[in-house]
Amino acid sequence: GVTRLLLTRIPFFKEIIVSSFSCASCSWSNTEIQSAGRIQEQGVRYTLAVTSRQDMNREVVKTDCASARIPELDFEIPAFSQKGVLTTIEGIIDRAVAGLEQDQPARREMDKEVARKIDEFIGKLRQLKEVNSPFTFILDDPSGNSFVENPRAPQRDEALVVTHYRRSPQQAAVLGLEVDAKLPDAAEDLRDEVLQFNTNCPECNAPASTNMKLVQIPHFKEVIIMATNCDSCGHRTNEVKSGGAIEPQGTRITLRITDPSDMTRDILKSETCSVEIPELEFELGMGALGGKFTTLEGLLKDIRDLVEKNPFTLGDSSTPSRTGKLQEFIGKLQDVKGKAQAHFIMDDPAGNSYLQNVYAPEEDPELSVQRYERTFEQNEELGLNDMKTEGYEPQEASGR
Repeated sequence: GVTRLLLTRIPFFKEIIVSSFSCASCSWSNTEIQSAGRIQEQGVRYTLAVTSRQDMNREVVKTDCASARIPELDFEIPAFSQKGVLTTIEGIIDRAVAGLEQDQPARREMDKEVARKIDEFIGKLRQLKEVNSPFTFILDDPSGNSFVENPRAPQRDEALVVTHYRRSPQQAAVLGLEVDAKLPDAAEDLRDEVLQFNTNCPECNAPASTNMKLVQIPHFKEVIIMATNCDSCGHRTNEVKSGGAIEPQGTRITLRITDPSDMTRDILKSETCSVEIPELEFELGMGALGGKFTTLEGLLKDIRDLVEKNPFTLGDSSTPSRTGKLQEFIGKLQDVKGKAQAHFIMDDPAGNSYLQNVYAPEEDPELSVQRYERTFEQNEELGLNDMKTEGYEPQEASGR
């Protein structure tokens, strides 16, 4: 026979080698695929909700180490039971049906009951091709080299969920990878490494990448900084998450702004922190602007942008009096950044916010940090009232 090899690239995926064999004598043919790249850093799991006949035509790259499951039928194609193949979801079902039918004549002679049950199951598999009722198709590949087509790419596909995961030592051994006897400290790896994962741009929904880094803030604690940069529309955003637990007490930080150099102080504003400037009668509630790691000047600029872009103050619905008050407020906010003295107050019930002490480790005469006991309402907002962390172990039944 003749074997043909083709190196091709699947859009939004990677390069693969398609191997096709055909025999002129008996007309037998076979097609297999092999990944043209290395084993990926993480495994991948595709979960597709099949709801229409169009979903049956989605292209699928299934390597030989990938397993396929249909939970509704309790059906699974184990890893290494088939060669790698480039096909469709309908093609995978057809291959499964062909494999089950292969030994049916012998089964009917030896065990009619088993053959009858397999015939019933084959009928259920064939009914899946008609998509009379939705079902779930799961493709799990520890090597990370399998693929299920997204016909809406580069847009998000609501029916398809792609999950990347870290391989277990057993999966790595099956793939022929060396497993270190001593696993590295995950926390140390995070401190020295910038993690990157694929996501979609919140503005244009194009594929983008998000960088994540664990950072130690001097005289405070560890935080996680996440930054997204979109090459398509140029949108850039960053967000900060606390790297630790909620503190036992809330924190109220008050800074008296006396000099323009105060604008350069570093600020960590968590998503649970509210901001207040009494001289301007201004208060920003928790949740607004999200988590930020910036300077005082940068936070005031974000507040100004938030006020200027408020949709209720723009367009035909705005009134001259309201617009005038906003312009007056923006002018006062600009004075705070320049020469006016004011108090800047950060109130964080979770205790995960921070304002730089430029005199550290000495006391800062313009900065005061007050710790307080949270109220019941604050604990309720943080979800702590219903959180039970001790005494939940089942008690032994006392003897009577």
